Amino acid sequence: MHQHLLIDLPLYKYCTNIVHKYGIMKLLIINGPNLNLLGSREKEVYGYQKFETVLKKLRKHFHDVNIEYFQSNVEGEIINALHNAGFLYDGIIINAGGYTHTSIAIADAVKAIKTPVIEVHISNTFAREPFRHTSFLAANVKGIIIGFGMDSYRLAVEGFVSQFL
Repeated sequence: MHQHLLIDLPLYKYCTNIVHKYGIMKLLIINGPNLNLLGSREKEVYGYQKFETVLKKLRKHFHDVNIEYFQSNVEGEIINALHNAGFLYDGIIINAGGYTHTSIAIADAVKAIKTPVIEVHISNTFAREPFRHTSFLAANVKGIIIGFGMDSYRLAVEGFVSQFL
């Protein structure tokens, strides 16, 4: 199974001045539908960890980064979260789940905001059903990380952090 790491760098020129003004980077992780069931659903695909465990590890490892989290199964709530965060954060990490392959509205929301976005997927979507090979978000994000399991989120945070070293 192939794993993909696609990042269009440098992101720093797109980021807000929060890091430079306050000395701390502010990131938001947005998880879409069914990702509230991580650790209990399709463990052979998504693993055994609950996302809260992963989030705790991320916050511990990146202690100098303010990592906030939002999860919703509702498309409109995800769009509202993007709109609310899209001009205030240094970066957004989004796993839109099944909406990746269906939501032009979420893709348009990503396109409309100033904050750079990295799209992540836990599984290698290209090794799965053909409908998962398409991402409507892809054209509007700065990079995509696919297939590294829960480590995809760490790689995305590192993608943002490396721009400010």
